[in-house]
Amino acid sequence: MRMTVIDWILLPILIAVLAGFALGAYLIAGFLGLGIIGLIIGVMAQRIELEKDGATSNDMTTSLYAQQIKAQETMTRAERAERREETRVLLKYLSVAKIVSAGFVILGFGFFFLFQLG
Repeated sequence: MRMTVIDWILLPILIAVLAGFALGAYLIAGFLGLGIIGLIIGVMAQRIELEKDGATSNDMTTSLYAQQIKAQETMTRAERAERREETRVLLKYLSVAKIVSAGFVILGFGFFFLFQLG
């Protein structure tokens, strides 16, 4: 995963926002808050990854899923290539979210068990 120029420009902003969330969660709920924030980010990233191709299994969305498959079959080669590229970019950013989530979970729950319970 290569960083583009805009990624390098936005990286300090992302780090500042994440540090703000981490500090806020720590001030409100301690290390347990960091772990919970990490779990929330991880669940959201996993859910987005599961639904990247459209609706997933639910009784309410069976016809919607069939319509999405039918629409994908009628796409041109260029549209399919564009969709694959969009999915690739989405998965790149989701992998970053999963790493951040794992860091928050490890730090939050690890320090909670170390300092609060240990």
